Amino acid sequence: MRIKANIEKIPGGLMVVPLLLGAVINTFFPGMLRIGGFTQELFVDGALVLIALFLLCAGAQINVKNVGVTIGKGVTLLTVKWAVGATVGLVAYLFAGPDGLFLGLAPLAIIAAMTNSNGGLYVALVGQYGKNDDRAAYSILALNDGPFLTMVALSIFGAMGFVDGLFAPTDFISVLLPIVIGAVLGNLDEELREFLSSGSNMLIPFFAFALGMGINFADIIAGGLGGVILGIMTVFVTGTAGYFVFKSLNWNPVVGASEGSTAGNAVATPAAIASANAAFVSIEPIATVQVAASVVTTAILLPIYVGFLVKRLEKRGELEGYMQK
Repeated sequence: MRIKANIEKIPGGLMVVPLLLGAVINTFFPGMLRIGGFTQELFVDGALVLIALFLLCAGAQINVKNVGVTIGKGVTLLTVKWAVGATVGLVAYLFAGPDGLFLGLAPLAIIAAMTNSNGGLYVALVGQYGKNDDRAAYSILALNDGPFLTMVALSIFGAMGFVDGLFAPTDFISVLLPIVIGAVLGNLDEELREFLSSGSNMLIPFFAFALGMGINFADIIAGGLGGVILGIMTVFVTGTAGYFVFKSLNWNPVVGASEGSTAGNAVATPAAIASANAAFVSIEPIATVQVAASVVTTAILLPIYVGFLVKRLEKRGELEGYMQK
């Protein structure tokens, strides 16, 4: 059987197929793999460990002479994602109705969902279509995890002020450290760099499946049509913006599009904001379910969209050139 070859015929197949398989099992048979031991640790609870190992392997491929490019790409991803999400959120606040909603969407949900990207999804997509410095750029992009940048946007709008304690520098360090360790090892020993290079692609389907085991299709139903629309907006607005910004900088535009998702931890952002400012308490429940629906929607839709962009670049004969730059 040619399982791998058939999976790879699907755009982003090494990531999409295991992720959707995990989501189906988690939705309809949630207890099937939650039996403890090695099985649960690998297939259910292992996503963060596998992604950390992936980042270490990717870090080993970084040449210290090119570290400036990695930082530049990471800062660009972070800035584009936040600027676009905050702008759409501002428009929603300006035109919100008496119920505080804009076309059925909570502005708080819009900012939380559109400024926070799914690091695992980014790493998986870039692992297939990007280079090592693209993968390592996640260490900068990870700064948008949690409620901090949502709060920055809200404070700029005058909706609330900064609140201490919602952003810990150790969160950033914890993401960066595996990459740094890998980079040190790879630059000290060329044989170690070659040894670790095989780990990147091999790990993608495993952590993709574990990510899928955290997705429940019921969240789409709970979030309603508004949550699905929010997910679609996140993919096509922030992803497309990243695509064209990267293309204008002569970087691989697929990498820019790969940040067009909503992270699972963004679901907790409305509650964190509401706990910091009572003005958001009334809108917190609907914002939470809409963000949850966006998480699931983007996890399914973004790989498909990225696959479409890849095919488009391949037809033009441009993709190979971008992947070599």
